[in-house]
Formats: sequence, structure tokens, C-alpha cells
Amino acid sequence: MERGKCCSDLRCEGSIHPTADWSFCACALLGFPALWGKNVLVRAFQLGACALLFLDPFRGPGRFLRRRKPFQPFGVPSPSPLPNASFKPSSGLLKDGGRLAHAPSRSSPGTRLRRRRGRGRRKPSARLFAHPTFPRAGGRALPWAGPRSNWPRLKRRRRGLGGAAGTGGVGCGAALRASLRPFPFSASSRRFGAGFAPRLAAKMMGPRPVLVLSQNTKRESGRKVQTGNITAAKTIADIIRTCLGPRAMMKMLLDPMGGIVMTNDGNAILREIQVQHPAAKSMIEISRTQDEEVGDGTTSVIILAGEMLAVAEHFLEQQMHPTVVIGAYRKALDDMIAALKKISTPVDSSNREAMLKIIQSAISTKVISQWSELACSIALDAVKTVELEENGRKEIDIKKYAKVEKIPGGFIEDSCVLRGIMLNKDITHPRMRRTIKNPRIVLLDCSLEYKKGESQTDIEITREEDFNRILQMEEEFIQQMCEHLIRVKPDLIITEKGISDLAQHFLMRANISAIRRVRKTDNNRIARACGARIVSRTEELREEDVGTGARLFEVKKIGDEYFTFITDCKEPKACTILLRGASKEILAEVERNLHDAMQVCRNVLVDPQLVPGGGASEMAVAHVLTEKSKVMTGVEQWPYRAVAQALEVIPRTLIQNCGASTIRLLTSLRAKHTQEGSQTWGVNGETGALVDMKELGVWEPLAVKLQTYKTAVETAVLLLRIDDIVSGHKKKGSEQSKQPGAPTEAHE
Repeated sequence: MERGKCCSDLRCEGSIHPTADWSFCACALLGFPALWGKNVLVRAFQLGACALLFLDPFRGPGRFLRRRKPFQPFGVPSPSPLPNASFKPSSGLLKDGGRLAHAPSRSSPGTRLRRRRGRGRRKPSARLFAHPTFPRAGGRALPWAGPRSNWPRLKRRRRGLGGAAGTGGVGCGAALRASLRPFPFSASSRRFGAGFAPRLAAKMMGPRPVLVLSQNTKRESGRKVQTGNITAAKTIADIIRTCLGPRAMMKMLLDPMGGIVMTNDGNAILREIQVQHPAAKSMIEISRTQDEEVGDGTTSVIILAGEMLAVAEHFLEQQMHPTVVIGAYRKALDDMIAALKKISTPVDSSNREAMLKIIQSAISTKVISQWSELACSIALDAVKTVELEENGRKEIDIKKYAKVEKIPGGFIEDSCVLRGIMLNKDITHPRMRRTIKNPRIVLLDCSLEYKKGESQTDIEITREEDFNRILQMEEEFIQQMCEHLIRVKPDLIITEKGISDLAQHFLMRANISAIRRVRKTDNNRIARACGARIVSRTEELREEDVGTGARLFEVKKIGDEYFTFITDCKEPKACTILLRGASKEILAEVERNLHDAMQVCRNVLVDPQLVPGGGASEMAVAHVLTEKSKVMTGVEQWPYRAVAQALEVIPRTLIQNCGASTIRLLTSLRAKHTQEGSQTWGVNGETGALVDMKELGVWEPLAVKLQTYKTAVETAVLLLRIDDIVSGHKKKGSEQSKQPGAPTEAHE
């Protein structure tokens, strides 16, 4: 039979039924002789159809492993795909001469390849793939699973172009028409309902996934999170590693507003850095906490915390549980605190020379170190001024009562501590006095103006005399307030609110100077400096509320601005530090360094205990931990010993920053601390040599060192406990709407 004849037989009578199975159509298309050729694309199409047939969710090959009996779809008896046909189990033949796929016969005609006469090669005929539900009329199909295989194999068999006469075979066209008739699922849908097939498909594909988190949420968990946290912490530590020691380098930072920050203070550097990783944000937060708590050691705590996490990474890679590492770290922290207290020495806080040496060792790593004598004197005088002892409790509040005022210009040597208060204010009326000796000062937090309504107030006036009466009432109210003030005979009135022109007139006639709109914090400092009390209502003013502690009030012009000085107070418990310098950047750095110096002085006054600096205390504590780890048993001894190794990062960084030989000096220092009585040996940050810190005079407050160790270990423990990070992201639509490419009405 010719190829064209076969193609004409493959024409289908009528349209495809809506419930016809697509796999039937794929099998039929694979049998087109017209499509089977040498073209690579055609053969790729046939292979794709074969793959789709394999992945059929309803009648895929996995459902029929080792099945040799006729297919019954899900409890429904299989009707014959051919009309008026029934199955004979004995022969595998249909009554009308057709043959089922599961009843093959090796002797059935049409299965062998026939060599055409006059041709030298075999001619491929219609190729059909065996399928459990595909009727093979006059052909032969093999069962899905053979005795040697556990997975069904598709076996392709060549057959004749038409059925042989007298054998009961039917043509290829009949096979295609049979395949396009309704599949038995149509009968099952009629029997079990319209939704039977979709429900059955969902059941075969398994349970549907349950979405717990939002689609815009990103989640990371496991070892990847712990490694990422350690990497982020080490990155933050590496940023400020060169800012430790007397030979520290400075960083120049540009803030978003275009300002410049030049500093080597760890907290100031990290405060200007914008980071995204949550572990990096935690590292920056501990630097801020260290600065607020003790004011010094912000660089050391970051370096030490990063090293604590770095040495723990090795144990996590060896599949050691983080809880074991955390337990060893906590045990090591207790021993570190005990060892620090053991090597600490007391100091006499009333000895000015000893205090100056302590402050000088703290600011030796700062920019202000070249003016160390002046800076140490300013810091010590300021802290001694604001020191207040009540009921046996010592209170030193530097932030509230020791204000730093920066005035660009002049020299740094012109900086000083005022025994009193300085304000960037001028008197309200030009005819008021600018210099008063032994002034009587009244402090107010109310306004000397006519009280206005809090909400919108409407007044209806029907006569002209009523308007004049309203003005007269306002004038009488202000005059009465001024009379209350004049009654106590003050020389200077300072208020946090405004002063009206009429009140200025009355006060000027009484020879009283006035300053308005002063900050609340400045008003509190003035009250502590001169002994006055802040009054809220003028009629409640009494004689004991007047401050008489100041000996001089004067207004000076420095540069282009006027400054008010209330100085020479008898017993001031508040002060102002006046800083002069060449530029704002230099003044800002000097203020940061002075703040650290005052905090060190405060720590010594509160807790007069010192430990040696220069890495000596770290090496002493590391030696103690190493000796204790030798008698420990179990796996905890290795993380415990790793803490001692992490403590050596402080002297190692000092050696690196001064350009000395790290390995040689660190080995010598480690050997030195094994000797008896050598606990005070450390690294000279200027030269990189090993010296005795007691002779060099480098000491650190015990409170700073304790806070550094506690913060570093607790941060390492916190980050090691994290094994899951869930982060929410913005929707794509909101991000696209913020893009600058979108046109707006203003551009149009």
C-alpha cells in the first residue's frame, strides 16, 4: 500500500469528542507514516510526545507496573473502544476481529517487517507505542513490565500499513478513529459525577503544598545562617581593626548630608556605616552600648567579639553543636571575670597625679594626645565639678551637667573649663545691663506674655469701648506678672518661653536683664550652678527660689555671635567646657576624645580599681584559661581553650598596628606570662617592644575591661544561637512605583 493511501485512511470522520484523551491523539500522531522521516525536528516532536505520554498523571506507566491483565480504570468496567466489540479472555480478540493491547499474539499478522520488492532497504511502516488503553487492531503490543525490569519500557513495533485479508485485522485509519472516540473517563464522569476526574487527579498527585510564610518573605536556616553571621561579624571587626592603639589609623566618612567625619573612635565609625546584615547591625549595637555604659573600649569590644566568633567557626565545621560551644564560652567568661579581679589593683582617687596618669593612658590613642596635659586637666576638673554625693551614694552625670560648647576659631590651647554656665544667647532689650556682679537670678519655665486661647477664640465687640477694654486687660495682666517678679528684686531673669515687648519694657524700667527661650537642659544646669529653683508661675515666686551662687554675669561677643557667661560660682555642680579649634571637624574629634577621657575618670571615681593595659591583662587571663583547660574533660575543653586564643587578638593587633614582628613578639609575650610575677607585661604601642606596664604607667579601669569581656562574649553567644533568619521583602509593585523612570505629573 502506498504512503498517500495510508494518509487518506488516517482522516477522521467527525470532530474529536471533548473528553477524548490527549494521549490517544499523541499515539496516533506518532503512527503517521507521513510524519516519520529523516527530519530531526520531526523525530524530536515524536520523542516529546512519547515523554508526555509517560508523564500522563491518569494512565502513566508507574500505575501499571507488572500488570498483565486488561486495564480497568479505577473500578469502572472497561467498555470496548470499538463499537459492537467484546473481549474474549481466551484469545485476546474482539468479536469484530480487533485485538486488545493486553492480549498480544506473536503470530498475529502485520507485525513482521516486510521487504518490498525492488527496494534494497526496509521501509518503516506506521509506528505505534504500546499503551494500556490504546486498541491495537491487527497489531502486537508487549506487556508493560517484563520479568527483567521493574520499570515499564516502551517498545516500538513496526507493523503493516493495513490489516491482512482474512485475518481480522483493521486498517490504521480505523485505529485512529477508535482512539478519537470518548475515553472510558467519560463514562466514569457520568457515573460518579462531573468532578470525578479532577478529584482523582489531585488525589494521585498527592497533597497540595501549604503556604505558611508570605510569598515576599525570604528565609535562611541551618549552617548557612551561622556561617553568614560569623562572616558578617568578622567583616565589621576588620573595618576598625587598624583603629586600636597609639599608632591607630583614622577613617574619613561621608554622611548622607555631605558632612565629613574624621575619627578613629570605633563607635563614631560604626555609627556612620550603613549595613544590611542583621548580625552586622548587632555588632554595631554593642559598640553603642559600650560607649553609653563606660565610654571607652568601643574598638576593643568589636575586635574581641569578632575573634570569639571566628574561633567558633572551626568547631561548627566539625559538626559540634552550638550549645556545647556556648556552654564553654559562659564558663570561660566566669573565669575571665575572676582572673581580672585577681590581677586588679586599687587606686587612690583623691591623688591628682595618679588620676592624670590614668586619663593620659586612656587618651594616648586619640588625636588629642599631643595636648594630653591640657585634655587630662580639663577632663578631671569637669568630672570633679559635677560629682555629687548624697546619702553615701556618688552620682556623676556627665551627659546632663558637663556641657561641651564648640566655638570655631582660636587655638586648642584656649580651651578651658568654666566654673559655671555659658549660653549662646543675648539679652532681649539693648538697654538692659550686660555685666552684673553678684547677680540675683530668677529661673522661669513660663512665658511673660498674655495667655492666648488654646483653640480658636472669637470675641464679638459691639462697642468701641469694649476693644479698648480688652487691650487694657492684656496690659494689666502682663504688668501684674512683672510686679510679681520685681517684688523679689532680681537682677537677671531667664525663661524657657517668650517675653513680650510690653514685659521687656516693664523689666527694663526696673533695671532687670532678661534672657528668653533657653533650652530646658541649660536651665537645669544654671539651677545647679547658681543654686536657683525653676518656677512655673510668677505669683508663686519666693525669696528662696532666687539664685545667688554666681559672682559674675556678662555677655561677650566671640566671632559673630553673642555668648552669655554665668561664672565664678561658689559651689557649682554643673560646668561648661569651652573648646576652641581651627575647624568644626577638629572640634568634633576633640569633643569625642574628651568625652572618652571624662568617662574614664568617672569610672575610676566610681570603682577605683585598675588593671594593666597594653594587652597585659588579656595575656594574663588567656594564660589562666589555658592552664584550666588542661584539667578539663570532654569536648568543652576545646571551645574553652579557644577563648584564650581569642583574647590574644588584642596584643596581636597592637603589634600589627605599630609595624613590629607579630609572631616573634607574641611568642615572647606568651612565654613571659608563664613566669611568676610577670602578669603586668604587655606591648608598648609606640615602639612595639615588650615592657612592664607598671613601669610604663599604662593602666585601664577595671569597669571598662569587665564590660568589654561581658559584651563580647554575650554577643558571640547570641549570634551562635541563631539558626534561622526570616526577612520580609517589599512587594515588587511598590518597588517599581518608586523607580525614577516612572513619569509624574510635574514632568508632564
